[in-house]
Amino acid sequence: MWLLLLFILIPLLEIWLFILLGGFIGVFPTLFIVLLTAILGTVLVKTQGINVLKEIQSKFNELENPTEPIAHGAMILFAGALLLTPGFFTDTVGFLLLLPRVRKAAFFWLRNKINLVKYPPSERSSSHKNKYSDIEVADYKEVEPDEKSPWTNDSKMHNND
Repeated sequence: MWLLLLFILIPLLEIWLFILLGGFIGVFPTLFIVLLTAILGTVLVKTQGINVLKEIQSKFNELENPTEPIAHGAMILFAGALLLTPGFFTDTVGFLLLLPRVRKAAFFWLRNKINLVKYPPSERSSSHKNKYSDIEVADYKEVEPDEKSPWTNDSKMHNND
């Protein structure tokens, strides 16, 4: 129910802000600001997104927990969507999500709201892993480097003309 309320109230707020600001500074400056925030937001999202991807990669390389940079990446992606949406309220929220301190606070708030439960591995999951452990012999065909495999070369399969 609250999600439906957001989908109704946010566009109404945006329309009200457009009318208010458009009446105060004019139509063309208002449109220019909307276009400028979309362009500036795209540039900021791209640069911060690349930095977060590098951080995620380094966490994986160092075998550390990548949860926080992944969450930051999701928030940056959401910020990009908000900044591309025309409106002043969505742009404000989008730019706030591009601030690392705001993202960090949002991450810790979300982390405290989510309750993770770890279950021990069950018998079924361990037997599922060994489903094919009794296979000892398999058929195979060596492929010479000059010979093309129909599994990797679609042109040989479709070239019957």
